[in-house]
Amino acid sequence: MEQLIPYLQIFAGLVLLTAGGEFMVRGAVGLALLMGISKVIVGLTIVAAGTSAPEFVVSLNAALAGAGDIAMGNVVGSNIANILLILGSVALLKPVMASRTTTVRDGGAMLLGTLLFIGLCLFGVIDRWAGVLMLAVLIGIWYFTYKHDKQSPCDASVLHENEADEVGEAPTGWAKPVIATLIGVVGLTFGADLLVDGGVTVAREFGISEAVIGLTLVAFGTSLPELAASMVAAFRGHSDVALGNVFGSNLLNLLVIIGGVSVISPITVPAQIAGSDMWIMLAVTVAVLVVAFAGRRIGRVAGAIFMAAYFGYIGMLFAA
Repeated sequence: MEQLIPYLQIFAGLVLLTAGGEFMVRGAVGLALLMGISKVIVGLTIVAAGTSAPEFVVSLNAALAGAGDIAMGNVVGSNIANILLILGSVALLKPVMASRTTTVRDGGAMLLGTLLFIGLCLFGVIDRWAGVLMLAVLIGIWYFTYKHDKQSPCDASVLHENEADEVGEAPTGWAKPVIATLIGVVGLTFGADLLVDGGVTVAREFGISEAVIGLTLVAFGTSLPELAASMVAAFRGHSDVALGNVFGSNLLNLLVIIGGVSVISPITVPAQIAGSDMWIMLAVTVAVLVVAFAGRRIGRVAGAIFMAAYFGYIGMLFAA
C-alpha cells in the first residue's frame, strides 16, 4: 500500500490544482469586474495569471523544498506543452485563427520573454536581481499593451475581452468571488504540496531525474487549466482564444513564475535544461509564430504535427 502513496499524491495533487485554478480564476475575474476593471485588462492579466497559478505554486513549493530542477522543468515543460499539446489539440478540433496584430504584438512579447529567460539561464543561476528584472520587463510589456489597446483598439483587444468571457459565469456580489478565490488558493497550495512530494518520490524510485519529472508529469498537470479553457473555447467557436491563452500564459510562466520564485529563492539552472530543453522551447516558440504569421491560422495539419512533436519530445526525454 505504501508504494501507491506517491501515485495517489500525484493524482490528488492534479485534481486539487485543476479545481483550485478554476476557482481562483473565476473568483479573481468576479472581483476585477466588480471593481470596474475592463475586460481587456482582465483577459490580459488576471485570466493569464489565474491559469498560470498552478505552475507558480508548484514551482515555488519545489524551489523552497530544494527541488529546483522540478521548478525549472515545470515552467519549460509547460511552455512546450502549451504550444505543442494545447494548440495542437485545439487546432485538430478547429483551426485556430491568428491575426497579425495578435501574433506580432502578443506573440512577440512571448518571444521577448523567452529570449530574456534563456539569456539569464546562461549565468547558471536565476538570482534575485534577475527575478526583479524579469518582473520589471513584464510590467513594461503589460503597460505597453494596455496603452496600445486603449489608443488603438484592434482584434487583439477583442481577443483579450473574449478571454475574460470564456472564463464562464463569474460569481456575483463580493462574498462569492472572495470565497471562490480563497478556495482556489487553498486548493492550489495543497495540490502543489502533494504533486511535488509525489513527483520527487517517483523520480527517486525509478532513477529518473527531477528535471525530467518537472518537464513531463508536473508540466502536464499544471497545464491542465490552459488545456481545459482552450478546449471549451474551441467548442464555443472561439478557438482563437487558445492562442491568446498560450501567448499570455507562456509569458507569465517565464517572467512571473521564474522571476517571482527566484526573488524568494534563487533557482539553479539544471544542466539538462540549459543544454537542450530551453533551446527546444525557443525553437517551438519561433515555430508557432512563423506558422501563425505566415498562414494567419494554425490548421489541422499543423496541429497534428505539433502533437506528434510533443509526444516525440516526451519519448526522447524518457529514452535518454
